[in-house]
Amino acid sequence: MFKSLSLKVIIFGFIFTFFSSFGQSFFLGMFNSSIREALSISHGQFGSIYASATLLSSIVLVWIGKKIDDINIFKFASYVIIFLSVSCFIFSKISSVIFLFIGIFLMRLAGQGLTTHTATTTISRFFEKNRGRALSIGWLGLSLAEFILPVLIVFLLTFIEWRNLWVSISILVIIILPIVTYTLVREVKLDTREDSNNIKSLKEIRQWKRIEVLKDYRFYIICMTMLAMPWIATGSFVYQSFITTSKGWGPYIIAQSFMVYSIFSVITLFVSGFLIDKFTSRKLLIYMNVPLFFATIVLFYFDSPISSFFFLGLVGISNGLANVLGSSTWAEIYGVKFIGSIKALTTALMVFSTAFGTALFGILIDINFTIEQIAIVSGAYILLSIILLYLVRNKLNPTYI
Repeated sequence: MFKSLSLKVIIFGFIFTFFSSFGQSFFLGMFNSSIREALSISHGQFGSIYASATLLSSIVLVWIGKKIDDINIFKFASYVIIFLSVSCFIFSKISSVIFLFIGIFLMRLAGQGLTTHTATTTISRFFEKNRGRALSIGWLGLSLAEFILPVLIVFLLTFIEWRNLWVSISILVIIILPIVTYTLVREVKLDTREDSNNIKSLKEIRQWKRIEVLKDYRFYIICMTMLAMPWIATGSFVYQSFITTSKGWGPYIIAQSFMVYSIFSVITLFVSGFLIDKFTSRKLLIYMNVPLFFATIVLFYFDSPISSFFFLGLVGISNGLANVLGSSTWAEIYGVKFIGSIKALTTALMVFSTAFGTALFGILIDINFTIEQIAIVSGAYILLSIILLYLVRNKLNPTYI
């Protein structure tokens, strides 16, 4: 199905999304208790620091991320690798609130931000005909990480000090990723495409610049839909210990539920890749957050430990859809010539939404909101975003020249 270079680009995306997990909320959330205990801070304080550091990283990402449109991908990826490794090492040295802010800022920018941005922008630009399937396979890297890392880290934390784990991660990054990058994408240039025959069709679509996208009202309605998953899932992941305590679940329940989350993410990634290539992202976008909406209903109504598996399973379905649609939709509507700068903006907004979710959950928890009341707030946002998207569903086609 894929030629040699195409396969290399996909594998590159797969490995980079896997390594982006070290800056993702589900991973950092597993160190929440250890860090709060070491620094003697509350849920709300941790959430405020996490949110503000994440917010700053999203602002910086808008500027740094656009450089991928101007620099050879091999060189850009090399800078990202060094930055990610250094960030992991610095995170291991957290000893104060200020250092916590710096550590989270670096990990969110390097991991969730630049590493995923590098992977998805490379795939989105390179592919046209098979973009949906290529992105779905690339995102499997993160799904694999979500499947194996929660239980692994919980297990390792029982006999390894959390700081030592981060030192090991830093070494792992600087050893593996340079080899991966040199082997897979050193031949990929800014104008390298899946099939040269597709260049003509690319030129027929208007290639939007970022400043033009910012003036398009459709952009904001689509963003409202796409940002639901990041802030709600992030709040749930970062405060998984609060959910566990509120519901009376055992310490391993959510870690085990992440396996279900990952399995459903993977299944949805496979299915959505084919559906996108057949029906386009624009037509599937309205269905993206429906499973997430039902997840909030599960969180509201049910307390049984088994409901954790249903909750994260439904979140996983929306996550699988969001990962692929979050990259392919922008390429379909706005073209790929300036996709790096556009995705830098949308990735920054996604990172910002995770900051919003962390802050909101932390504030609501500190003012004694129950997890059920937080689920109502989340569900109301999702419902509103679906309604707005439905109203403009027939106006999401690209502009042709």
